[in-house]
Amino acid sequence: MASPAFLLEGTTVPSPCFVVDLDALRANMAILDGVQRRTGARVLLALKCFAAWRCFPLLSKALGQGGPLWGTCASSVDEARLGREDFAGEVHAFAAAWSEAEMQELAGLVDAVSFNSPRQWEKFRALVQKAPRPIECGLRINPEHSEGTVPMYDPCSPGSRLGIRRRHMPDGIMETGISGLHFHTLCEQGADALARTVEAVERQFAPFLERCRWINCGGGHHITRKGYDLDLLCQTVCHLRDAWGAQIYLEPGEACALDAGWLVATVLDATQADMPLVQIDASAACHMPDVLEMPYTPRILYEHGGALVHAGEPGEKRWTCRIGGKSCLAGDVVGEYSFEHELAEGERLIFEDMAIYSMVKTNTFNGLRLPGIGLAENRGDAVDFRLVREFGYGDFRTRLS
Repeated sequence: MASPAFLLEGTTVPSPCFVVDLDALRANMAILDGVQRRTGARVLLALKCFAAWRCFPLLSKALGQGGPLWGTCASSVDEARLGREDFAGEVHAFAAAWSEAEMQELAGLVDAVSFNSPRQWEKFRALVQKAPRPIECGLRINPEHSEGTVPMYDPCSPGSRLGIRRRHMPDGIMETGISGLHFHTLCEQGADALARTVEAVERQFAPFLERCRWINCGGGHHITRKGYDLDLLCQTVCHLRDAWGAQIYLEPGEACALDAGWLVATVLDATQADMPLVQIDASAACHMPDVLEMPYTPRILYEHGGALVHAGEPGEKRWTCRIGGKSCLAGDVVGEYSFEHELAEGERLIFEDMAIYSMVKTNTFNGLRLPGIGLAENRGDAVDFRLVREFGYGDFRTRLS
């Protein structure tokens, strides 16, 4: 995989800039392809997590360049269109609800769509069945089995608007044209959480599973994380496949691009208040919104003594500071860290694991420009970096009217 040391070269890589590590993407694809080969499952890329379309040839089986994934899953019409036009392969879609106009457009794009309620299925049943392309129709179920630790990211938390509870599933609904079921209970979790979820789904929905041609296990599977139990995942998927005679789908997002990108930023100022404060040219609110929503504290690499080292927890190293972004939001704070030396103006910081979610969630609050986007991969002893996108005033202006 590419060493991030090249990100310190200001003449090569602009700041701020997202950089996708193509070698890391390939390594993740190899793991996911191994799961497919062992189980017969089909893995789809969750575009809500990673939608850098210049990377799609490395991911897509349909583009014929070595990618292993069968297609994409979309949460909107625009994601479905991106999947159809740039990724090819199968396009699956789910949203909490669809409008008439959305469904009209979606019908020409997708291979499968899952509805969030019996009411939505009944409303769009005739439209989908008359679509210009054959569409597999499914229902998203809610087994009321929580595995998530953060309520905001737990699809099965009390009061969740996602999925149909067993008591609300009409007994004969599978005979009306429904060919599959879709469930999603995980968020950055292991195979043990999936195994428990499958038990809950089978316990509650067995009469419906018997009629399925396909079962979609959703996303949140941290398959490419170090230490993930691949054997248990494959055992669970094979059990589901064999027990119900269905094609199994997995929709990972993070697992596809986990640890496959960085955000490079530069120190603009260092001041003193209750503690040392460092302002950078990036923003948690605009460029790393999950830092505030999740919340979490991303890992940072910096240069010390001629080597790249990780910043520490507050008080762990010689100098502790709070790092904040450029926006006027008082809470635009990335976190508190410690370093072996005091950070100075012009010094570069490298935020790790920034290919997932951060890139698709960026915004232009305060008119802050979006980070550039670059691709990097090893070429012999050197890293080949390509800047593929820069953003300017026009990108801000055209979002508004």
